[in-house]
Amino acid sequence: MEFEGTVFTILPATKGTSARGEWQRQDVVFDMNEGSFSRKICVTFFNKPEDVARLQQGAAYTVSVNVESREYNGRWYTDIRAWRIQPKQAEAPQAAPVPDMPPFAEEPSYASAPAEVDDLPF
Repeated sequence: MEFEGTVFTILPATKGTSARGEWQRQDVVFDMNEGSFSRKICVTFFNKPEDVARLQQGAAYTVSVNVESREYNGRWYTDIRAWRIQPKQAEAPQAAPVPDMPPFAEEPSYASAPAEVDDLPF
């Protein structure tokens, strides 16, 4: 899933150690404008400190995320994890001009000659 939004705030990182080794989790809140409505989405960057370090508050980005919900003790929790982030381009890149095409060659003479015998069943 992808969305476009501007960085509203970058929350402090949380670090820890598990059976698999050290980990780092950092949440970033994005402001997503959809017409006249503004929504805030908190996205988790798990073991991606270099991606968070490149973010600038107020800058627009295209964020690719995985959304997953899980149940624990009868309650459901939703996790939104980023797996790719790209700066949003202010203007669409201009396409390179198409070079002039040479004129098409004339059709071969056999393409317009009528068939003498039509022995096909259809």
